[in-house]
Order: sequence, then structure tokens, then C-alpha cells
Amino acid sequence: MNEILTANTSTQNFTTLKKIKSALISVYYKDNLAPVIHELSRLGVQLYSTGGTKTFIESEGATVTAVEDLTSYPSILGGRVKTLHPKIFGGILARRGNAVDVQETNAFDIPEIDLVIVDLYPFEETVKSAFAAGKSKQEAEGEIIEKIDIGGVSLIRAAAKNFNDVLVVAAREQYDELLALLKEKNGSADVQDRKAFAAKAFNITSDYDTQIFNYFNAEFQLPAFKASYRAGKTLRYGENPHQQSTYFGALEEVFTQLSGKELSYNNLVDVDAAIQLIKEFEEPTFVVIKHTNACGVASRATALDAWKAALAGDPVSAFGGVLITNQPVDKAVAEAVHEIFFEVLLAPEFNEEALAVLKAKKNRILLQTHNLDFPEQQSKSILNGTLVQNSDAKTETAADLKTVTDKQPTEKEIEDLLFANRLVKHLKSNTIVLAKDKQLVGMGCGQTSRVDALKQAILKAQAFGFDLKGAVMASDAFFPFPDCVEIADKAGISAVIQPGGSVRDNESIDYCNRNGMAMVVTGVRHFKH
Repeated sequence: MNEILTANTSTQNFTTLKKIKSALISVYYKDNLAPVIHELSRLGVQLYSTGGTKTFIESEGATVTAVEDLTSYPSILGGRVKTLHPKIFGGILARRGNAVDVQETNAFDIPEIDLVIVDLYPFEETVKSAFAAGKSKQEAEGEIIEKIDIGGVSLIRAAAKNFNDVLVVAAREQYDELLALLKEKNGSADVQDRKAFAAKAFNITSDYDTQIFNYFNAEFQLPAFKASYRAGKTLRYGENPHQQSTYFGALEEVFTQLSGKELSYNNLVDVDAAIQLIKEFEEPTFVVIKHTNACGVASRATALDAWKAALAGDPVSAFGGVLITNQPVDKAVAEAVHEIFFEVLLAPEFNEEALAVLKAKKNRILLQTHNLDFPEQQSKSILNGTLVQNSDAKTETAADLKTVTDKQPTEKEIEDLLFANRLVKHLKSNTIVLAKDKQLVGMGCGQTSRVDALKQAILKAQAFGFDLKGAVMASDAFFPFPDCVEIADKAGISAVIQPGGSVRDNESIDYCNRNGMAMVVTGVRHFKH
């Protein structure tokens, strides 16, 4: 037995320390491993290793025994089988205080292994790089499959299972923590140390298996929900200060934060809404988001003109909002947006002059966007489970429009109708969008009645001085009655876009025909609950 009994005299809580006498080290990444090797050598720990890791350990001047010498069995199948052997797993899984286990390890000359340092092949990274390199599907998949770790996962799980006796380190990010522990406790670890590392290890293996499952399931679409997250980012708080919150994901893949305070839960929710909407546009566009809803949107020839038009849509709601553009931000744009208070600004690029202007307010969050391609599936926690659906990736074009009225929409009206229809996808139902000259001039959203949504949109437009004559209206769902088109007509609206599909569609169509309005249907509903 290899135990040291210590007592904390203030609490009389006893902690059992186990001295680490032997360690198995087999890692893909060698970053920051050298200090750990030096400390283990200083402590006199017996080291076992394989292949490239063994070579690395020897290059650091440490003595190490090859796993092949311990098992008397070579690495086979091109390295697919190296550590899968009873002398390795017996040494990890043996319960030190169990008489039968001790008898068997002695009988078969199996050495105890007290520390396992193993990481996993970079599966997720290989998936990304293999296809990005332009390889054929067969070549890419061959490379990906070889990065499905077998021995590493098995070693980690075995060591974590036997945390009462074995300490497991399952990722290079934990080397500093291990080194601190070895120095603090002179090469020993107590059961809470080992259990904490075991919990992290199981988190890593579950994450790894999820990555692999999701890769295969992209082809077979099994009805399963598995989220793959390695480490969470603790946020200041949730929607409200009394709620705790953590973000799981890789924000660095989406954007780089150039300035400002830490992003909050609400910031991230609004940022997501902003990105989802800006992806709808190719021409220069500016969007203002408030509480996940767009309150200002415009497309123009330049980012500066787009900003001015977007802000004009609702300068009151823009206060404290999240702004996003699909264009680089220069000094002129920066000076224009600098005039109002906003929380976050996202853009694909900021020049130095723009940053100098915008950073004048130190809490203002500036995000430079990168990859805006997100998973096709969306999930939402609800009741005691999770809802999963494909994202609403449908964006209608002129070819998708079916004119159902005697009057055909003009080319300009079609532009505005398509612009407005992009927006209804991203506003809470029931929603109505009023647009003119590719500018959001009024919207009503989150209403229990479509009539109320339209009335809200008209009031907003009128409040900010917009002339609705010649404007267009978009609805996220069909009109069960002709009341909305009648109200829109009396406000000056000339053309309407809606999904269609009501058994009473003809009532709205007939009203449009009698009053010289154009109506197109898409056949696609865009509810957002």
C-alpha cells in the first residue's frame, strides 16, 4: 500500500494521499509537456511510453521504458494497437486494496500505474482540415477515420474509473494544473484531486464521442440529440443578474473581440440574431437589433448610407442596440455610429482610423466577424427535454413569387417585397414588415393578432415621418381575413407578400383586385416563436 495519512487539525478531516510512483504517458500533442516530464523525473517516477512520446521524453533527458518492453508485444496494424494489453490495463484498473487484484497483478507481473497522461487524436480538427484541403470524399474520410482514437479513450476511461487509485490527465490544457499539484503535494494526490481529474476526463471522452457520432450522423440523420462542448465560458450573469449563465461553444471561430467589456448572455443572444439576419444580404446592409428583433434595416450602395437609413427606421429603439454590417467599417462610418449609444458593433473589418474613433468609449464592444456558417440544426431546451429542428434557411427569390392579383408588382416593388420577406423570418410572430426603397420603415412583432401587428407597424412608420404611399407589406403567415390588406391599402401600401394557403385567400385577393393592389404568394411560412 502506497498511502500517506495526513490530518487537518482545525477540522479533523482526514485526507488519504497516494504517492505517484509510475506513470504512463502517450500523447498526440507535446506542447508544454516538458516541465511535467522534468518534475516526474525529479520525483523518481517510473515512466512508460510509446512511439513519438517516448522519443520526446528521451530528448528531455528522462529515463523511460517502452510499452512494448513491458507487454513483450510490438505496436501493430500501423499503430492502431499499441497499449491495448492486460499488462497496461491491469496496471491501471487494479484496485490497490483488493486482495484478489493484488494477487493477480503479482501472479502476472503487472506493475501498478498511478498516473495516466493521455490525450486524443484531433478528430474534429481533422474533419475541418480534410475537407478544406480539397481532397476527394474517399481521401478525406480515410484521413478522418484514422483519427478516431481507440487506445487513448480506453486508457482515459480506465484511469478515470479507477480514480480511487489512479490520477488521469486527459488534455494538454491540464498540464499546468498537474504540475502545480505535483509540486504542492510532492508527487502525491488525494482522492478529491483524482476524482476532479476523472470528471474532466469523462467530459473530454463524452465530447469526443459526440464529435464522432455527429460526423457519422450527418449522413444517416438518426433521431438523436448530442451536443459537443469541451469547456464552457462563464458569463457575468444570465438574462437577469440573479441568473447564472455559461456559454458552450467556440466564439473565436465566429468573431474576434477587438474592444469593450465582456459579452453578456443578452449580448450573445442579440449578436446571434444580428448575424442570422445579416446573412440574408449580399449588397451593403446595416442592421440594428434590439431584444433579438430588427428595429432598423437598410440596404444601400455604401455602408454609410445603409447606416443612415437603418437608423432612420427607428432612432429611438436603436439606443442601446446591437449593430451589424456586412461591409468594412471606415472612419466615416465609425464617426456616424459613434454619435449614438450602442452595446455591440459587428463588421467583417475595421480600419485603424475607425478603431481609434470607436474605442473612445472603452465599454463599447467591437467584434470582427469571421465564419458565419453555423450548423443546420437548432436546439432549444423546453419542459424536461430539448427541441431540435433544421434552421430556416429558405430565402425566397423572384422566381419563387406567384402573382395572384390582376395587378402585377413593379420591378421596384418586387425588390422591396423580397427585402421585407427576408425580415419577417427574423421577427417574432405574429409579425408584419413595412418596407420602402429597401428600408425597414415599420414593423409589428410578437403580437397575438396580425391586425395588431400591422397597426403597430403603421404607427411606428408614421411616428418617424415615413410616407407609406408606395410601400410594401410582408407577413410571416397567411391572412385568414381581408382586414389586413384593407388597413394596409388605406395607409397607402401598394403591394403585399404573404405565404398564402388560407381557405379564405380569395377574400384578400379580391380586395386587392378591387382596390388596385398587387399581391404575391410564396407558399412558404416563416413563423418565429
